[in-house]
Amino acid sequence: MVSTSSSAAMSSLQMLCSGLPLRPLPQNRGRWAGVPHAPVRTPGLSPVEEQLALRNALRYFPPDVQELLAQEFAQELRLYGHIYMYRFCPHIEMKAYPIEQYPCRTRAAAAIMHMIMNNLDHAVAQVIPNYSSRTEYEKLFALGVTMYGQMTAGSYCYIGPQGIVHGTVLTVLNAARRYLGIEDLAGKVFVTSGLGGMSGAQAKAAVIVGCIGVIAEVDKEALVKRRQQGWLMEVTDSLDHCIERLRKARKKKEVLSLGYHGNIVDLWERLVHELDTTGELLVDLGSDQTSCHNPFNGGYYPVQLSFVEAQHLMASNPPAFKDLVQESLRRHISAINRLAKEKFFFWDYGNAFLLEAHRAGADVAKKGAQKTEFRYPSYVQHIMGDIFSQGFGPFRWVCTSRDPQDLAVTDQLATSVLEKAIADGVKASVKLQYMDNIRWIREAAKHQLVVGSQARILYSDQKGRVAIAVAINQAIANGNIKAPVVLSRDHHDVSGTDSPFRETSNIYDGSAFCADMAVQNFVGDACRGATWVALHNGGGVGWGEVINGGFGLVLDGSPEAEDKARMMLSWDVSNGVARRCWSGNPKAYEIICQTMEENSGLVVTLPHDVTDECMIQRALQS
Repeated sequence: MVSTSSSAAMSSLQMLCSGLPLRPLPQNRGRWAGVPHAPVRTPGLSPVEEQLALRNALRYFPPDVQELLAQEFAQELRLYGHIYMYRFCPHIEMKAYPIEQYPCRTRAAAAIMHMIMNNLDHAVAQVIPNYSSRTEYEKLFALGVTMYGQMTAGSYCYIGPQGIVHGTVLTVLNAARRYLGIEDLAGKVFVTSGLGGMSGAQAKAAVIVGCIGVIAEVDKEALVKRRQQGWLMEVTDSLDHCIERLRKARKKKEVLSLGYHGNIVDLWERLVHELDTTGELLVDLGSDQTSCHNPFNGGYYPVQLSFVEAQHLMASNPPAFKDLVQESLRRHISAINRLAKEKFFFWDYGNAFLLEAHRAGADVAKKGAQKTEFRYPSYVQHIMGDIFSQGFGPFRWVCTSRDPQDLAVTDQLATSVLEKAIADGVKASVKLQYMDNIRWIREAAKHQLVVGSQARILYSDQKGRVAIAVAINQAIANGNIKAPVVLSRDHHDVSGTDSPFRETSNIYDGSAFCADMAVQNFVGDACRGATWVALHNGGGVGWGEVINGGFGLVLDGSPEAEDKARMMLSWDVSNGVARRCWSGNPKAYEIICQTMEENSGLVVTLPHDVTDECMIQRALQS
């Protein structure tokens, strides 16, 4: 028997899948209130380009409604810098529905709809060389011929902030090991900024690892949202109180996530003041999670203005706004440089913060460095790069039933797989990662981190991913899991992304600026059985700065699904491990050699690392 609510959802989904409503046209209610919207854009279209944008939008509609729609589309273009077609926004609640409710001919098609609608859930979404400039992107977006391929969302597998909570947990744990030489973070202070869709995870991650997290956020709405979710334990808009509370928690070794409603530059400068006046260093680890890959369109707010003032200036006078952002970045770096003279460790979190600071003229240069290196390392270079080189990366899955019990079964299966691998015997470095992820699965369930569809993420290597996939597929076949499960991953992975200032920043042979890894990953996954694949520009660090490849693979319990998982997941990981090995990363030699020998039975000889610089110089001079 189908419930009334289920029947209503099925009827609405049926209407959604029946095409654009044209006769009659739906009422134009404009922008929806109460949901996040992108900042107003200023693409600077010429009159001819504005006409082209309208033609591009109107081509989806028959002639008898074009005159009416042209007026409102033109108004949207003037008001928002893009034609959003608000009249046609579906009235169905936008979320991932149980897969059985989708009208479909194949369950794979229904799974794709489930994943797309999960990306658009308000609780989840935030959502070519010479021509990949930001200016060019703004024009192309306004014309309606492209969109921003935001990293994992571009392959329909964004699962809300759970993914970045997980990544932040592992990053902070491994940063403590590398920089502080400790496993226990009690009483240690991690200062950062951003409480939006991705960066909002930092507060929860601080609690999970057991440290004191202080996170600055200029947008009060984002701060309140994280407080209501229980991700922030306390909030304050007073710098005095922030410092007082920080001192107290540090002394008592409390676990604390404290949200500061204000600009991160003010917080860093106050920490410098405390150091210079009292001699007390109040912070151990630091980073930044503002959307600095998009600094002039709402990704980074200058310290000189309030949040509202900055939004007005961003829309009314973009050049003046850019000048203030760059001045703020210089102050930001100046404060960090002062603290880093003490026992304080800062890393770039791959959000293009140091790149944009460098472009702004901040003091972040590193003598004799390559283009991807600055005074402070990318977290890939120092913290996560070695893990990627062993094949560990953010593997994820989504239970399309939307039933929490199905997710609990997958959690148990994944834990069992990792525990068995440890019992069978693995290297110490591999065991450490498996143990971190067993801990993560337990903490994720305890902290109720699911937002949107029922999903989980963990870091796993090639063997672990295949074993987990096979176990899940078998559980679907025997009825222990009620509906198909979609496998995917974050693009921030071993082989998913070519991003020279983040994912491939630890590849030093000159190929960090090539996109061959993502392209080969995309093609190989397509040929080896992925249900869908994605290849797109811009996600994570900005348009023109990165190429991402992603996939979705539907497990339905069939032998064919198991075969595809074995073939595709092996390629999806080993493609990247091979790239990191052959690109001069000696730490990857052992793992790629072992993998190739296991798969082929051949003895593999890898190239030697050339360390004699004098020999290189002599050869160049001869």
